[in-house]
Amino acid sequence: MNLADAASLKAFLGRHGLWASKGLGQHFLVSSKVVSAIVSSLADCQGILEIGPGPGVLTSPLSESAQRMIALELDARMIEALKESAPKAEVLQADALKSNLGEILLSLPEPRGVVSNLPYYITGPLVTRIAEARHHYSKAVLMMQKEVAERVLAGPKTSARGSLSVYLQLQFDIKLLCHAPAGAFLPPPKVDSTVLQLTPKLMPVATEDEDALFRLIRFSFAQPRKTLINNLVAGYKIDREAAVSIIVGCGLNETARPQELPNEEWARLLQQIQIIAMPSPNRRR
Repeated sequence: MNLADAASLKAFLGRHGLWASKGLGQHFLVSSKVVSAIVSSLADCQGILEIGPGPGVLTSPLSESAQRMIALELDARMIEALKESAPKAEVLQADALKSNLGEILLSLPEPRGVVSNLPYYITGPLVTRIAEARHHYSKAVLMMQKEVAERVLAGPKTSARGSLSVYLQLQFDIKLLCHAPAGAFLPPPKVDSTVLQLTPKLMPVATEDEDALFRLIRFSFAQPRKTLINNLVAGYKIDREAAVSIIVGCGLNETARPQELPNEEWARLLQQIQIIAMPSPNRRR
């Protein structure tokens, strides 16, 4: 069923007595161009997990191309409508933020993909949950507010770069798939959106160090306008001399700020912190 135009979707929603919920931040995609770009990106995936399918604008074509598709939908009103628009999809009424995404993905055939038109009000937490499950899929295609996408893509020494930029760029190869202007949605939001494709890659640190690296990123960007030294002192509760030793040990300037570091420097920064700020129990301070 093709719902990727405003007239068709309005008729479908009206037939089912449905409307977009402001409380759930619903804005339904009605652009055949954007739908085509997303479906093409996931064409090689045999198993697909969709988070927040709504009435099924993406679910319908994706369920036709995949061997198996599971859709997680929080809004109970959409369940019956999805049976008509995407009868081949397995629809679960569930909160993605409370669901075990890794377990769900493992039930799907490989290669696996994740797709979501991310609700604006939970973009950060939901992206984090999707990233945490990265070992279980080949790619994630995510639509988000354009401003957020710009932060995700922001490189070193740019004003938009922040903890989200580094957090995702260390885990994924990220590319811009397409833009989705406000007019591509029903009802139109007040902002434009962007679709990104995230492909998991090897982390620059050992698995057991990943949590420590993410904690370092969080501490480092706690106050982005301050220097790395000041953020490390506050985050790790160490003295300034130790923080200076860490920064100098990485070959960085003492005035360096977190947004200046290229991705490859973060693993080296963590190594220096583990040597100086987090000594082993047998090492004297």
